[in-house]
Amino acid sequence: MNALPPKGFLLLEDGTLFLGRLVGPTTPTVAEIVFTTVMTGYQEVFTDPSFRGQTVVMTSPQIGNYGINTDDPESARPQVAAVVCRELSPTYSNWRATGSLQDWLAAAEVPVLTEVDTRRLTKHLRSVGVMRGVIALGETPSAEALAALEACPSMEGLDLATVVSTQERYDWGHSQAPYHVVAYDYGIKRNILRLFDAHGCRVTVVPSETPADQVLAMNPDGVFLSNGPGDPAAVTYAPDNIRTIAKAEVPIFGICLGHQLLGLTFGGRTVKMPYGHRGGNQPVKDLATGQVLITAQNHGFAVAGSPDGVEGAPDLAVTHINLNDGTVEGLRHRSLPIFAVQYHPEAAPGPHDAVPLFDQFLSALRRRRGEEAQTLD
Repeated sequence: MNALPPKGFLLLEDGTLFLGRLVGPTTPTVAEIVFTTVMTGYQEVFTDPSFRGQTVVMTSPQIGNYGINTDDPESARPQVAAVVCRELSPTYSNWRATGSLQDWLAAAEVPVLTEVDTRRLTKHLRSVGVMRGVIALGETPSAEALAALEACPSMEGLDLATVVSTQERYDWGHSQAPYHVVAYDYGIKRNILRLFDAHGCRVTVVPSETPADQVLAMNPDGVFLSNGPGDPAAVTYAPDNIRTIAKAEVPIFGICLGHQLLGLTFGGRTVKMPYGHRGGNQPVKDLATGQVLITAQNHGFAVAGSPDGVEGAPDLAVTHINLNDGTVEGLRHRSLPIFAVQYHPEAAPGPHDAVPLFDQFLSALRRRRGEEAQTLD
């Protein structure tokens, strides 16, 4: 019979302590503590670069029961700092599985604090707001754990897009695809690239700091601004590049961090949310049609605005809002072929209500080539 993992704890910066058992590395791990409400797709969550610098609390009571595989990751390795869960399944069963979640996380040196009252923890984060925390061995915080927590930087002001971005340009998709898209990698998810490929686009993925003139020299049909982690206001190099591309009237499509960067580019500002939106069941209203989309989301910052517009950005129209808290979920430039959404239309697994946004972008690429009437959607 396997021995129980050693006891461990999560200490939040407000002094609240949660006890559990620690699986994997035992060195104190510090990060912003956030929660996600997804019921499946833990491997996609843990490999999403947007979770860089964060410990993820799983509200689903058991994880690991279907193992892991080599097809579903959104990046090359787990990106999360640590995982907190109620139960880490000791066994797995799925025809696609190639190994256990526990072994996969251990190989990546990602600690898991299990047997935690995640319901109480989530309710606390929803009431007080996300905050920094430390996971460590034992039942009471040591001086080492307290020092590590004190030294943990705040997510505000943190540029993590530069950290997770590719360092070298690379191509994705069929070399003879009819359309060419250049994607800025601020933490891009692989399923975004898969969907572009499925929509007849060859994608050139470039580092986050690539100058606009190098992008325009590739003569792309469109430019994509990816999701990513950290504070959008700290990605100070991005707005100038986006503005230059916009002036060339190249179609631009942004998701998540890309949405926030577009807001900043045209004069808006972003704000830190109390606990963010992370999960696969966020209701979003399309203001033009009244349709409600169920969406997957993962963000802790938002563009400041309302259905009437974005503060300081008169050239941007708000296209979507979150029905839970009224935050801005979609933007469209009033005269240029530019739009963006805060949510994730490429969610896998997850709701597929918003996949047609890729068709909308494809229509903008066709119009630029003169293959469709030159009218805005």
